Order: sequence, then structure tokens, then C-alpha cells
Amino acid sequence: MLDALAHRGPDARGEWYGARAALGHQRLAIIDLTERGNQPMQDHTGRYTLVHNGEIYNFREVRARLDYPWKTETDTEMILAAYAAWGPTCLEHFNGMFAFAIWDAVDQTLFVARDRLGIKPLYYFADGGRLAFGSEVRSLCRVLPQVFGKSPQLNGAALAGYFTYQTVYGGASAVAGVHSLEPGQYLRWKVGHPQPEVATWWSIFASASPKPAELDPGALKVEIHNRMRAAVERRLMTDVPLGAFLSGGIDSSAVVALMSQVSERPVDTFSVVFAEKEYDESRWAKMIAEQYNTRHHPILLRPRDFLEALPAALRAMDHPSGDGINSYVVAQVTREQGITVALSGLGGDELFGGYPIFTQLPAILQHRMWSVPAALRKALRQPYGWLKSDRQAEKIKALMALPGPDPMQIYRVFRTIYNPHLAQDLVGSNSPEDGLRFLDRNGPALRDLPLLSQISSAEIYSYTQSVLLRDTDQMAMAHALEVRVPFFDHELVEFVLGVADGPKRPTYPKKLLVEALGDLLPHDLVHRKKMGFVFPWEQWLRHELRDFCAVRIQKLQDGKYLDADLLGKVWREFQQGKGPWLWTHIWLPVVLQEWMDNNGIAA
Repeated sequence: MLDALAHRGPDARGEWYGARAALGHQRLAIIDLTERGNQPMQDHTGRYTLVHNGEIYNFREVRARLDYPWKTETDTEMILAAYAAWGPTCLEHFNGMFAFAIWDAVDQTLFVARDRLGIKPLYYFADGGRLAFGSEVRSLCRVLPQVFGKSPQLNGAALAGYFTYQTVYGGASAVAGVHSLEPGQYLRWKVGHPQPEVATWWSIFASASPKPAELDPGALKVEIHNRMRAAVERRLMTDVPLGAFLSGGIDSSAVVALMSQVSERPVDTFSVVFAEKEYDESRWAKMIAEQYNTRHHPILLRPRDFLEALPAALRAMDHPSGDGINSYVVAQVTREQGITVALSGLGGDELFGGYPIFTQLPAILQHRMWSVPAALRKALRQPYGWLKSDRQAEKIKALMALPGPDPMQIYRVFRTIYNPHLAQDLVGSNSPEDGLRFLDRNGPALRDLPLLSQISSAEIYSYTQSVLLRDTDQMAMAHALEVRVPFFDHELVEFVLGVADGPKRPTYPKKLLVEALGDLLPHDLVHRKKMGFVFPWEQWLRHELRDFCAVRIQKLQDGKYLDADLLGKVWREFQQGKGPWLWTHIWLPVVLQEWMDNNGIAA
């Protein structure tokens, strides 16, 4: 298992063996670089043994409240002391990104917890009174045959969700029996018990702060500014070289501006530069770098650089996903510059309404089609389909089939890659599509939030946590680079989710964030036309990657999980430029097969 995780922590390896439990750790040293900080780590009594991944940013403040004979300067030792003093409620005191496990030698109990926003991953497998856990799925694939006598198998029940939403949501994973501990959850497992007990200690759907309602518009913006600044300042805690990704967009520029205000030394910034002028944002990144006197490192990359990195990036992919290749390359070049920790602007779009869905979904709720009876709307879908057959038309047809203007039902339609009915046909009736069932499970709490906060919560809990954050973690940690995300500071998230729709409505990009930051961001940068590089995937899949894709598509056709004829039709029509097929319809099955090959999972 440690061999499978060695890339995540190249600085030290530790193993601990008790009578009924064993813990292992690969360390990426960030705080207290001495050997005293190595793990597994025991408390001073020897009762508790801990392995920990991530950072507790406020560990010094929590530490000051604990009476404990400290031996290190690490947040890891603080977790041990806090758990010994407060038990599971210690989690409520932590601000950070973390996944950790504590073995209690007296009670013969394992306690495993994951941070509120799901920034750090945690997977587990329980069977026959035994339990294994790890930071990546691949570590469990290694241990299943040796300890549990099971070969890793594809989770067929999650396939429809994977093709519909480009990932596996919720507490499942792509490997049968391997569960993801969900954000804001902990589990307890006692020797002799067949299954662990899982509990939720924090939920984004019930976390919105009531404080914003008490503030006038001016005070609201001041409060957001202060919370953003505090979130950034917390994440500067490190004993290793630290930098920031700077794309030239609003989110990364905001992080760099605030870093420059609170950092004691010039900030190292890294941006990817493209030769293609229509995609190149280096002008804006350079503007921010000069304004805040950062040590700027523009990195020129060509589309072919990403193409050439593809085999290594796919090998680094711990869980199949329709995204993540760009994160692999950017993390690689940043780490090569000697940086161990990088701050990212990820989360600004989700929290402050930066995606088109934040304007489109409210508009759809007001659309006149809802005045048409549901039965008639449903009947009109087929004639509409005869007139229009592209991807947008598919989503309009899906909206027409809804019983009414329900925000979360509309959200589901926005998030689909494969049409859910097509996904069912592709994987067969044995794979129920349940990817976004959490929206139903948390319906009452969601409906209590302002509409834009409903969208934010759904977006963070689904696509962001299960695609963006997971991809960022696995691709960055493939190079032993730790990425920190100030926009997902839970105190900031809770506050912004409590803000009413009026102040947050994005009449221009991320209006509330921009106004809260005052003059930190140049006017021209805020109001420029949004750019962003789009890889030529359609060209690659029809030309440079055609043979690569064809081999993997054929493997899937020969296997037992997918309808061979339907998959062949999608591949054939995509190559011919026919039908509603996007490159993602091809890439999802190709990535799935490549991931299966890399992890010894039979087709």
C-alpha cells in the first residue's frame, strides 16, 4: 500500500504494527521538517497512534488551549492531543484540509475523519470484520487480493453515474466495495464488528451562517474581504517554498493580491503561457505580478506538451475522471521550480457565481415554458427532437420532461455529459443512475438556502468535490506538490452561503467578490472578455489519439460492462462528425479502460 502511495510523500516512510492494527504513512514534510514530525505518530501515553494527510491551519491556536507535553512543532501532534482531550468533537475546532486515522489501543477502535469540503481524499474497504483505508484507490487495489482474497472489480452499479456525470459521486467509487468517506464525515470501526459506523459531523447543506442577514451592504463586503484575507493568511503557514498559481483571472489574482498584503516576503507566482494569442492570458497575469511585485515565472507550453504528457497523466489518475490532464502538467512544472506548496484560486467560481449556470438556471426557472401543462411539454419533446439534434437540444428536451421548475432537477440536467437514458442503455439496467441522489436526500436543507447558494452547494458537493478537487489532489500529489485552496476555507464558505441572492447576483463576473476586494483588482482585468485555453480534443481524438482510443474502445466492446453495439455507434459517428457526440462522449470510456488497465481491473 505504501509503495502505491510513495509519490504522495517522498520525504519519509513510516510503519507501525500493533496487535490488531497496522498503520503506514508516506510523508511530504511541510511543517517541522525534522524526523520528529514523521508518522505514524503516538501520543505521550502510547494509547493513540495517528496517520494524517493534509494541514490544520489553525493548529497553533488550538494547541494553545491544550495541556499537553509537546515534543514537536507539528499539527499532527496537535490532532493527537485534541482527540485525547475532546474525542470526535475535536473536529469542530479544526480549520484545514485533512484526512486522518487514529488507532485507540485501549478501546481497540479506529477513528477516521475527513475535512468539511473534501479537499483531501480518503477511501476504505470493509469485509469479514477487517478494514483497510488509504489516500488513494490504488492502495486498496493492492491490498484487496492479499488481505481480503478479492481481486479488484469495476463497480458496475456506478457506471451509469460515471457516464452521466463524468465521475462517481457520493460515498461510492469506481471499484466495487471501495467507499469514499464523504466530506464532513467520520467513521468508527471496532475490532470484531463487521462494518464501520459512519456519521456526518458537518454538512454544506446546513452550514450557512445567519450573520450576513444582520449586515448592511458595506459591512457585508468588509466582512467578506476580511474573511478572504484571513483564509489566505492561514494558508501561508509552511516551512517549505510556497508559491501561487496565477492565471490572470479574477480568482487567482485575488489570492495573489491578498498573499502580497500578508506575506513577509515576495510571492512566487506561476502562470502557463500559450503562444496562441487568442488563448494567451499572460498579459493579465503579468499585470498582477507587476502590481504586487511578485517573483513571476511564466511557463510557455504548447498544446503538444499536454499531448505528450498524456500517458504519464493517465497513469497518475487514481480515479477515472473526464478532467485533470491540465492539472498534471501545471503541477509538474511548478514542482520543477522548487515549490512544494501552491495556493490556487479554485472555488471562486463556485462560491461567487462565476459559472454560466448561476445566471442560466434562475432564467430557466422564470421561462414561459412552465406555463405549458407538463403532459403537453412532454409530448412536444419528440417533435422538437426531429427539428434539433445537437447536444443543446438534448438538454432542452430533458428540461421539457421535468414535472415543474425545480432548481435541483434543472441542475441535474446542466451537469450531464451522456444523456441519462443513453447512459442506461450503454451500461444496462443493472447499473442504476444514482449519481446526484444527495440532492434529494438533502432537499429540505437546500430549499432553505437562497437560490444562488443552492446552486453553490450543489456545485461544490458534486462536480467540485468529486472532479475538480479530486483531480487537483491526485495530479498535484503525483509530483508531491501540495495545493491549498483559500476559497474553500470553511468559515468563508459558511458566511457566503448565508448571503442573500441580491448582493451576490453576478451582473458582471463575481460581482460581490470584486466589490469586497475594493481596488485590489484592476478594472480592466475584471471586465475583460473571459478567455481560457481549450485543448483541441476533438482534433486529437480524430487524429493524433485515434489509434490510442480505438484500442481501448475495442477492449470495452469485448468486455462485459458496456453495450458493444451502442459504444461502437458512438465511436463511429464521432469519427464521421455525425450525431450529437462531443469529445467527452469518447474520452470517458477511453479513460475508464485506461484506468482499469493501470490498476489491474479486468474488463
